Amino acid sequence: MTERTIATPHGDARLVSHRSRHPVATLLLSHGAGAGIDTPDLEGLARSLPGHGITVHRLEQPWKVAGRKVATAPATLDDALRAAADWIRPRTPLVLGGRSAGARSAARSARSLGASGLLALSFPLHPPGRPERSRLDELVSARVPTLVIQGERDPMGTPEEFPDGTNLTVVPFADHSLRVPKSAPLSADDVVAMVVEATLEWIVRDVARG
Repeated sequence: MTERTIATPHGDARLVSHRSRHPVATLLLSHGAGAGIDTPDLEGLARSLPGHGITVHRLEQPWKVAGRKVATAPATLDDALRAAADWIRPRTPLVLGGRSAGARSAARSARSLGASGLLALSFPLHPPGRPERSRLDELVSARVPTLVIQGERDPMGTPEEFPDGTNLTVVPFADHSLRVPKSAPLSADDVVAMVVEATLEWIVRDVARG
């Protein structure tokens, strides 16, 4: 694992890299508007995928690096993502991804950054309780192979709210943070394993060989 400071138009970002010795794809991930890059799903992907030929970079946005508690405007997130992608410049297919707000940023940026795939963890399809304020256009405008991993009980978009044809992995019992209740028949480790397995299978099948 290596860490590097990346200059962006809105301050310094932090890039934490986990490299594969023989990469077939590169995954650039950013975090949501609440937590940082240390959520179990992002850490699980960074820990597990390099051993399977996928280099993983986790981008900590400038607002988080600066110690702020509230995310800056969506356009600033996209600018930082572009700065990170420009620095990485992978020779393997680039997959943009993230959780929640990071997934929205990846979706908005996928085409302009020449991404070969989009990984959307807990995509916030709409604000809680406001299904009429759909953000589906951001997701579909990416126009690249896409995998959505969504909690069954996500108040910002349950799996049933996504249109038919969406490539969707459903995490049973999980909320927007992909947390499951203690009474659920699967553990937090099971959830991370599900995220890693679904992501790996999808990248190998639809991106690295595409």
